Amino acid sequence: MLPEELKKLIGMTGDVTVYEVEKGAISRFADAVDDANPVFHDTEYARNSRFGSIVAPPGFFGWPQQQTRNSPLNVDIPTELMSAFEHAGYPLSFALDGAVKFEFFEPVHAGDILNARTTVRSLRERTSNGRSIIVCILETTYHNQSGTLVATQQSTFVRGSSGIQQEGSDNV
Repeated sequence: MLPEELKKLIGMTGDVTVYEVEKGAISRFADAVDDANPVFHDTEYARNSRFGSIVAPPGFFGWPQQQTRNSPLNVDIPTELMSAFEHAGYPLSFALDGAVKFEFFEPVHAGDILNARTTVRSLRERTSNGRSIIVCILETTYHNQSGTLVATQQSTFVRGSSGIQQEGSDNV
């Protein structure tokens, strides 16, 4: 059964993380993922494209400029959630990144400043090999400096308990 201290965190939203989308970082990211599309690299080409300037490859939102603390994922997980996991016996050392899904609404341009906020959408407990695990779904929204929603990110991560699970929990 999901601990009460974790249940109350569903719907909680973390602090804003500010990302700066810099032209050189866009190009380096595109190189790292082996994407030679000139709209990520060539200023003149991008200016004449439908975007009007260099844009970021999907999934690149720049680098955090202002963040409340370090997170094991590319999202700012609400501090209360991280603390509650530790207190309930689900340490960071038993964490696993499960999946990330994106939905894109507008292009991210070089020079954009993005504000990202992460909300705890769901938590569910399961057991596996006698150990309790919690599957956590987080949703991060990215808005540009004009307040326009540019993307959402749904992150799934799993936290395992540090001990043997109690009787009565769901099985995987």
